[in-house]
Amino acid sequence: MRDWQGKRYWIVGASSGLGRDVAKEISNTGAEVILSARSEDDLNALAGELSGRSTIVPMDVASAESVAKAAEAAGQVDGLVYLAGVYWSLGATEFDGEKVAMMLDVNLTGAARVLGHVLPSMVERDQGHIVLTGSLSGFRGLPNACGYGASKAGLMSLAETLHADLINTGVEVQLINPGFIKTRLTDKNEFKMPFIMEPEIAAREFVEHMNNDSFAKNYPWIFSTAIRSMQFLPDWLYYRLVGQKP
Repeated sequence: MRDWQGKRYWIVGASSGLGRDVAKEISNTGAEVILSARSEDDLNALAGELSGRSTIVPMDVASAESVAKAAEAAGQVDGLVYLAGVYWSLGATEFDGEKVAMMLDVNLTGAARVLGHVLPSMVERDQGHIVLTGSLSGFRGLPNACGYGASKAGLMSLAETLHADLINTGVEVQLINPGFIKTRLTDKNEFKMPFIMEPEIAAREFVEHMNNDSFAKNYPWIFSTAIRSMQFLPDWLYYRLVGQKP
């Protein structure tokens, strides 16, 4: 069980969806939370609902200047939880380079920008907690996931590398890969989303994993097991199952 008392956790992507409910769960542990997202109004509304101390630090993770200013305002933190993300369902036949680039920039490069201001200090102190949010869509290429799947696969690889480099230090790295969560992002989907979760339930599982010392969590369990098992299928069978039918 993690000791949250007196700790400061920077939650990036806290204004809505999973990030909003994760912020509530962490606040309930007794930790102070630093809330970041683009919308200051949404962050202020969230802060008014929290049980503990909070600080509002608006930030656009797609802007290096904005991230630098926010990191200075946030100050030294004990933990970083990266939940910022944008999403469009895009297939190759309607490929939109601008949207794909934005998903890569916010979901992956944005995390690198924030880590650049947080991780070196944690390494120097030999103390800290990094939590990155991947996705079950990052395990293998899926239809209509141009941009999003690639951004999450990259973030998952980044988390794995950080964990490998820091496993024997005082800096802990965790990776959490949810499936479908009912948010304004998934509300845009017109396809069936198996085992879709309410954000408050997904957030509870998210923070429960943060409370232990294991590296990765994939959930919901049945759906994640099915998705991960597809990694072991030969290409000819996998693409016969998931590829677009003529």
